[in-house]
Amino acid sequence: MGLEQVIFVMITLVAFYFAYKQFSKLRANVFLGKPDATEGPTGQRWKNVLLVAFGQKKMFKRLIPAVMHLFIYVAFLFTQVELIEILIDGIFGVHRFFAPILGGLYTFIINFIEILSVLAFVATIVFLARRNLLKIPRFVKSEMTWWPKLDANLILIGELVLLIGIFTMNGADVALQKIDPEHYPDTGYLAISSTFSSFIFDGLPKGLLVTLERAGWWLHILTVYAFLNYLPKSKHLHIMFAFPNTYYAKLKPRGEMENMPEIMNEVKSMMGLAPEGEISEEIPEFGANDIFDFSWKNILGAYSCTECGRCTAECPANITGKKLSPRKILMDIRDRVTEVRNNLETGDIKYIAEEKRGEGVKLAPENYDDGKSLFDYITREELHACTTCNACVEACPILIDPLEPILKMRRYEILTESAGPAEWTPMFTAIENGGAVWQVPDDRDAWTREG
Repeated sequence: MGLEQVIFVMITLVAFYFAYKQFSKLRANVFLGKPDATEGPTGQRWKNVLLVAFGQKKMFKRLIPAVMHLFIYVAFLFTQVELIEILIDGIFGVHRFFAPILGGLYTFIINFIEILSVLAFVATIVFLARRNLLKIPRFVKSEMTWWPKLDANLILIGELVLLIGIFTMNGADVALQKIDPEHYPDTGYLAISSTFSSFIFDGLPKGLLVTLERAGWWLHILTVYAFLNYLPKSKHLHIMFAFPNTYYAKLKPRGEMENMPEIMNEVKSMMGLAPEGEISEEIPEFGANDIFDFSWKNILGAYSCTECGRCTAECPANITGKKLSPRKILMDIRDRVTEVRNNLETGDIKYIAEEKRGEGVKLAPENYDDGKSLFDYITREELHACTTCNACVEACPILIDPLEPILKMRRYEILTESAGPAEWTPMFTAIENGGAVWQVPDDRDAWTREG
């Protein structure tokens, strides 16, 4: 095994090891949430995956960004063929492993990848311009400063670096095929690389061409490894998480809220309908105060968020100047999960709830308490502004439901804390006393008995 092979294998193992550690941590983060049964037909769930996650169905409600995104997405998918070849070449010390095996089909595949790469280049420039020059409103909201903005730009710049690596590698390789066909298998005519190779690489010394080809090869694979390890910290995690998120998305009609068994049992007991032993004397906590009160699917949705801002752009509360941004709600949940995980990893007993401390007790999600909650991230003003219209749910291109966390936090505030906006109190009182939102006489249905 040559030195370059050894270096490649070592770098590959290190890159995959650290990526595995990070994705394992993400999985553990998701399951900090409560268990949640998956209901509904499996066929419909797979249909969602194929049409929404894989087929980008909901993206096409906005045609121009959808087409640009499609260029990058399809290029990403097909470039994996070339990436597999790079891995095989690097491990076994060969060059263009698939070229002699596939022949003309190989030429077609590489040509297709190159054309897609050019389209992806155009799309990347367009997206950089939309974010930094045109300043599309949904990209310049208050939650999109510093890291979210930098994150998006870093990925777009990374895509340009990948393209530079591919075309440097292919262009130099085309020139080397003419000089040393024994070691550089014929790839056939490549629409992009063969064209610009004759202007840039032809006539260069063989040693320089070999250096350029290797530089492009290494630049591409190292950028891929960097991207793989950067992904868990980035909004671009949706590249992977969009698929499970669409599979586990709710199949119920939008607007159908989750019932609370404790409330139902209480009502039944008041009406004498509850079976004996079904009513608990212990007062339960309703809704969600922190990430542990959400289902794991809520947390999965937060990590799947693309930060595209379509939910916020469609939110009527946000449009009218209210503080609410559904995108920010998801970003805040994700940030809180990260904070909790980092604290858990310290093992510091100061994060154990006082009533659960004792000799030999170790820090765990079950006894965690840092004195904070999601209400330290998400203000009550934001929660109160939501009209539960489901516009954000409809707008999301990968079926995330930002409304459910909002409802759960509002339920905690109203049912557990007995708090809420002062202007809501008369409504709750009227419902409790008269069974209707508006305060009306007890005999409001008297008209139905009139002759």
